[in-house]
Amino acid sequence: MEELRVRRIREGTVIDHIPPGKALKVLSILGISGSEGTVVAVLMNVESRKLGKKDIVKLEGRFLTRDEVDEIALVAPTATINIIRDYEVAEKFSLTLPKVLEGIVRCPNPRCVSNVPGEPVVSRLELVDPERGLYRCHYCGRLVEVSEMEELLLQ
Repeated sequence: MEELRVRRIREGTVIDHIPPGKALKVLSILGISGSEGTVVAVLMNVESRKLGKKDIVKLEGRFLTRDEVDEIALVAPTATINIIRDYEVAEKFSLTLPKVLEGIVRCPNPRCVSNVPGEPVVSRLELVDPERGLYRCHYCGRLVEVSEMEELLLQ
């Protein structure tokens, strides 16, 4: 079996156990195009005992905000976040669906007040069924599944 070698990072974040093919979406959420000048390693479709295949993103010198973690949870709920300090994993956690999504995704209901131009309203979806990944719009009551969220992300 071949071994894949990627340099360790001194400080930063490793996002592991991303569903295969979702690493590029994670980079998009983070606003990373490659022209920032920071070291980014992207591994796609690598073997995983847990998932069969997975993607991995390593970010040198970059730590995630709470909103970024929440957005990643919507497109890669199986992902884990590893905070690296001095080449060691200082903190590790699995993603969970956020209880409230405010200004992160738009309501899919075109008639919702949160989609009306000029209205001083920010979209707000609340988690109503964590097991099924089901959210409800605070304003119109529309139910939205996590599987729909990738297309609804505001960016």
